[in-house]
Amino acid sequence: MIKSPLNYTGGKYKLLPKLLPLFPKEFKNFYDIFAGGAVVAVNVASQDKPAAMNNSKYIINDIDENVIELYKYFKNNSLKEIFSTVNELIDIYNLSNTAEYGYNYYNADSNKGIGAYNRDGFNKLKNDFNNSSFNNDKYCAMFYVLIIYAFNNQIRFNKKGDFNLPVGKRDFNKNMQKKLIDFHNNINTNDFVFSNNDFRNFYNIANGDFVYADPPYRITTASYTENNTWGLEDDLDLFKFLDGLHMKNVKFAMSNVTQHKGAINKELLDWVNQGGYNLINLNYHYNNSNYQSRAKNNSTTEVLITNYS
Repeated sequence: MIKSPLNYTGGKYKLLPKLLPLFPKEFKNFYDIFAGGAVVAVNVASQDKPAAMNNSKYIINDIDENVIELYKYFKNNSLKEIFSTVNELIDIYNLSNTAEYGYNYYNADSNKGIGAYNRDGFNKLKNDFNNSSFNNDKYCAMFYVLIIYAFNNQIRFNKKGDFNLPVGKRDFNKNMQKKLIDFHNNINTNDFVFSNNDFRNFYNIANGDFVYADPPYRITTASYTENNTWGLEDDLDLFKFLDGLHMKNVKFAMSNVTQHKGAINKELLDWVNQGGYNLINLNYHYNNSNYQSRAKNNSTTEVLITNYS
């Protein structure tokens, strides 16, 4: 399985062995309309496919323009160019490079991490990035370096649009480098299309295509919901969008949660029941009539909803 170079809360890497076998074996084009770290799309593309499906396109879409521009940067530049620019930024901002020098060089160890050494340089980089000090390619590279050195390698923007995570414990180590290399090789081997659209603006999805949706989970708390950027109306609009795909005989699968820490996603369950869709949780396949009673003791129940068997 290929890991994403970006660390997203709710990323599906660990669920891939359960998700991928539930996807259709054949499709014309694959749409990952809430791609985030794009780990689902790149691993779908890496699977063996029938000869007739070798011309498939893989659409990676996310509402975060910075993320999509970063993927384009990875696609349009060689690994040599990317590594060169990343290492240049590491030098400019006096950030650590444990892959080359190790932890002892910085009077640090792998348990404590390297955050204390990197704090000042990271904050300077964050300030320059938020003030858009460089051209587009350099801006994308700065964004990637911020992610590398940020807390838990995550992405978070405040309401003003500024990147606002603190420095983390790690740097551009061998593990991060391998993630980038594997991801870069994959997106340059397969036919990927990158887009920055609201899901409501997809009009050309056709019979034979397959759509995967991993929207923000409204009843949970994560960086992508803390600024009230996803609410009930968005959920309801997404349900209508998926109903429209179903009417066009387009297969879809959606990840979501039916309950979390005592909160029940009633609107989701009602929509599943009304549409007659299949609801599959991580370990069991429930029919709609008894799902709620049998799963009620779980603190969080993550599911996959499909309109095909």
